[in-house]
Amino acid sequence: MRSLTTFAFLLGAIPASLMAQESQQKLYPVNFSQVNITDGFWLGRMRTVATSTIDACILYTETKTGRIRNFEKAAAHSGKHEGVYYDDSDVYKALEAMAYSLKNNPNPVIEKKADEWISKIAAAQLPDGYLNTYYELTDINKRWTDMEKHEDYCAGHLIEAAIAYHNTTGKRQLLNVAIRFANHIDSIFRKSNRHWVSGHQEIELALMRLYHHTGDRKYLELAQWFLEERGKGYGKGVIWDDWKDPFYCQDGVPVKEQKEITGHAVRAMYMYTGAADVAAVTNDAGYIKAMKTIWEDVVYRNMYITGGIGAEGKNEGFGADYDLPNETAYCETCASVGMVFWNQRMNMLTGESKYIDVLERSLYNAALDGLSLSGDRFFYGNPLASTGNDQRREWFGTACCPSNIARLVASLGNYIYSQSDRAAWVNLYIGSTVRLPMHKEFLGLSMQTGYPWKGNTTIAITEAPKKPVQLRLREPGWLKEPAPGALYYYTDVPNNAVLQITVNGKAIAFREEAGYAVIDRQWKKGDLVEIIAPMEVRRISSRAELTQNADRTALQYGPMVYCVESADNNQQAWNFILPADATFSVQHEAGLLGGVNTITMTAKIAAASADGQGISILTKPVKAIPYFAWNNRGAGEMQVWLPTAFRAIKVNQ
Repeated sequence: MRSLTTFAFLLGAIPASLMAQESQQKLYPVNFSQVNITDGFWLGRMRTVATSTIDACILYTETKTGRIRNFEKAAAHSGKHEGVYYDDSDVYKALEAMAYSLKNNPNPVIEKKADEWISKIAAAQLPDGYLNTYYELTDINKRWTDMEKHEDYCAGHLIEAAIAYHNTTGKRQLLNVAIRFANHIDSIFRKSNRHWVSGHQEIELALMRLYHHTGDRKYLELAQWFLEERGKGYGKGVIWDDWKDPFYCQDGVPVKEQKEITGHAVRAMYMYTGAADVAAVTNDAGYIKAMKTIWEDVVYRNMYITGGIGAEGKNEGFGADYDLPNETAYCETCASVGMVFWNQRMNMLTGESKYIDVLERSLYNAALDGLSLSGDRFFYGNPLASTGNDQRREWFGTACCPSNIARLVASLGNYIYSQSDRAAWVNLYIGSTVRLPMHKEFLGLSMQTGYPWKGNTTIAITEAPKKPVQLRLREPGWLKEPAPGALYYYTDVPNNAVLQITVNGKAIAFREEAGYAVIDRQWKKGDLVEIIAPMEVRRISSRAELTQNADRTALQYGPMVYCVESADNNQQAWNFILPADATFSVQHEAGLLGGVNTITMTAKIAAASADGQGISILTKPVKAIPYFAWNNRGAGEMQVWLPTAFRAIKVNQ
């Protein structure tokens, strides 16, 4: 049985209880547990995660590494710790993915395995609530001494897993463990006024989830406390004492004074997710200003066309503004997952669709690229160009990415809808059904869509309240010209790229508000809303500051960024240019890469001449595929930014 607080939220009562706790939040995400996904594009991927990806996570978590054995040893107070000090977090993320998947794909075997793991985790918890197998099996007297050692990071992932499992199953054992650990942290630090800076942020966003789940204000206050500790010289441990680099974990200045993105990309995304969540509840002007300023620095100066972030491998994060190399792009999968988290919270904070536009870009391109079509091979980094030396791997020593992309795909229902007072917000066009509470009544929606391959969507009203309510439909950002200052802009002119909406077959006028089409009316059961978002091939250029993209263009169709892969083009992808007068043909190929839209274009190909003594220039078709689908047919050449001048090409002779 779900907790009373969670049950109240599902019935629409939780906003009132949060208001009683002085919450200023006006817009709430709709929980994955309330969304039934029927989507043609995503449903198969979610099933693959529920089987192949989770099977891989179980195999490596339980059998091929010592992650579960560490909990068994900690419970027995005997044995040597196996692996790395942050490995507990991978267990928790795998459990979180299991929880989401059990909602989408019920499986008694997986649920039994999850319950088995949870019992072992609970047995390893110390009487005071502390839980960390590294310190329990090495030297418990050294706990909470090195701020980089990921104790609170692991605690954060425990909290997230516990909430997800409770939402799906109603079982409380893991939630009780997480609450005890959160209470331990609160007593050790906030209540004792002991300084602490998280070396790898995560605890902040997790505590905010726990606050929303339980309604207990102390978790909001603890999240705020963690944020307020930063930038004041409190850091102790390897980052501060050995590396002398507090900016690596965004600790150089207080959060409210931060204006530029720095350091490790995943740590930044997790912290800013928590800060945006705090700001949404408290309406704190300092956090709101900082979050908007940093977001602009990320999106307008440090983000790849795929929505990936973190160009540098040496710090797994950010370098100089506009320095976005393609072949050596790091773009960690976990950072793209973090972009989804952060941009959702920014949307919750502001109600502006531009944040969902970035979320969508990261989701369909940079994040999804981290997972193979088979579900059991992964990218840690996600380059935008390859000469054939890149290949997805079965697992990693630091295995944060497999379980992270698994939990993102499995939790897709968290990102489709939002709700405010008397309004339902459609953020992502993903086939699904949902029943939204509206002041003791319900609004039922059933969405069907051709997205991402076609821009046609229908939303049927399956249940309607007696009073008028708003339906807010996001106008996809890829329909519009980018905002001034954006890194990327269209080099062609769109044809009728305007959102079209009909209700019961009749075109309607709608008002636009913050990137949403707002329809305010008295709905009735059986009403049918049709949305057409025209899709066409768009050529994209980047600002001159991105010197790596000089004389190059990128292609986008709907939300998808495209690439040219050698598997489709005579084993070469670096030997052509795309002329200004190139023509494009889009075709859906059901038998290719699980079913994708391909783009065929006329290109100028440089080929070795028949006598082998020179180069011949030929006009031939070149095929492009969605970026997320590359490297599923073996290693090979690939490019996202396609050359428009011969000096940028390579020819195999």
